[in-house]
Amino acid sequence: MIQRLSSCIKIQMAFDEIRMPRLLYQIHTGLQHSIIRPTQPNCLPLDNVTLPQKLKEVGYSTHMVGKWHLGFYRRECMPTQRGFDSFFGSLLGSGDYYTHFKCDSPGICGYDLYENDNAAWDHDNGIYSTQMYTQKVQQILASHNPRKPIFLYIAYQAVHSPLQAPGRYFEHYRSINNINRRRYAAMLACLDEAINNVTLALRKYGYYENSIIIYSSDNGGQPMAGGSNWPLRGSKGTYWEGGIRAVGFVHSPLLKNKGSVCKELVHITDWFPTLITLAEGQIDEDIQLDGYDVWETISEGRRSPRVDILHNIDPIYTKAKNGSWAAGYGIWNTAIQSAIRVNHWKLLTGNPGYSDWVPPQAFSNAGPNRWHNERVSWSAGKTVWLFNITADPYERVDLSARHPEVVKQLLRRLSQFNKTAVPVRYPPKDPRSNPKLNGGVWGPWFKEDEKKKKSDKSKGVNKQKKNKNKKKANRKKGQSFHCRSRLAGG
Repeated sequence: MIQRLSSCIKIQMAFDEIRMPRLLYQIHTGLQHSIIRPTQPNCLPLDNVTLPQKLKEVGYSTHMVGKWHLGFYRRECMPTQRGFDSFFGSLLGSGDYYTHFKCDSPGICGYDLYENDNAAWDHDNGIYSTQMYTQKVQQILASHNPRKPIFLYIAYQAVHSPLQAPGRYFEHYRSINNINRRRYAAMLACLDEAINNVTLALRKYGYYENSIIIYSSDNGGQPMAGGSNWPLRGSKGTYWEGGIRAVGFVHSPLLKNKGSVCKELVHITDWFPTLITLAEGQIDEDIQLDGYDVWETISEGRRSPRVDILHNIDPIYTKAKNGSWAAGYGIWNTAIQSAIRVNHWKLLTGNPGYSDWVPPQAFSNAGPNRWHNERVSWSAGKTVWLFNITADPYERVDLSARHPEVVKQLLRRLSQFNKTAVPVRYPPKDPRSNPKLNGGVWGPWFKEDEKKKKSDKSKGVNKQKKNKNKKKANRKKGQSFHCRSRLAGG
């Protein structure tokens, strides 16, 4: 929720298990491969400015409730160090909705509920996280002065595995035989209720008339865990539309065209410049941006300033066996997993991931082998796909052979983006991350004093080596000096 100083606009961002809006594509942060694992010494680069940091510059109070999932191996990575005045939620990407415990692997388990920089043991009352987070949001709104600007970022844990929901939300979905789909529906019903309760709180405490509420998600559903992307192709974790096309809406009395549907290109990186501009903040000239201000596109129905979207380039994902530079016309190695959208065209290379069309699994508890998927059998060696996404959002008609010039054009754009990429940041797990070494809690384990000790130790070793080398040099240059010293001491 955002609020401008002059006209008191508040912005609330409510997200279905999303990571905080970013100003850069993954290739410009080093996070282009997979997610940040709990045991990895990794986080959003500390030199990347964040949205709450920029909003604080223009007087905003900034609060985060929900899932962080941007790394926490050192204190500087924590939400309160990245622009938020307060933080209540989890650091990891998933966990039990009631106990707030998470096991990353056998024996590597810990508690994951925080208030600011400390474990929130006092709040461990077995409350379902969606409801608990909503209560916290209501408390923040009740205690804040609605005449002062506020940015409230709510990253709900739902809907994400493990599939859990309070019993009463199952009542309306007894007709769904598939247990995962039924649980998913119950979780979503609870989330819908939560968004309604937050909106009611905005009205109750005097925020609503100058509020902008943005609801978004970070990826498509996982059919094997109750989700459905039908009729789109693929699933979460893939570059097919079922994996990357997410639903969202903007709700505000400040919208000029209410009740409209925006079909223009909008990417998560667009929220950064859009919201800073709305808040009358400043975007420094030296800040690299991959996003655009799309407020007029959303509010007035104007054309989006965006003409392309780099979905991603992942240079270390499993390479396509038959990919080659030759298949990419000498422009691009098609073994590399990548996807890009330019106007109506979408190009995929490498191994784009699970590629079936999966109907909603509402009527059967049968395993995935019994599902009525539309299986895809590719001709040997296929590593390039081209679709007109506007005309064919379901990605059923590959046009790569019919439009080689368009393929080359998009491959060149990929190549241009790749030249600006920074190295992938995906370090191996650190044994010091084990919660057993941190009081049973997931949290920062890389201590600055350890870093300093290592640095001092390294300097000491270098100094000793330097002195040793100096002594050796002295022996060579003046053996008589040392002899006289020993004689004088004898």
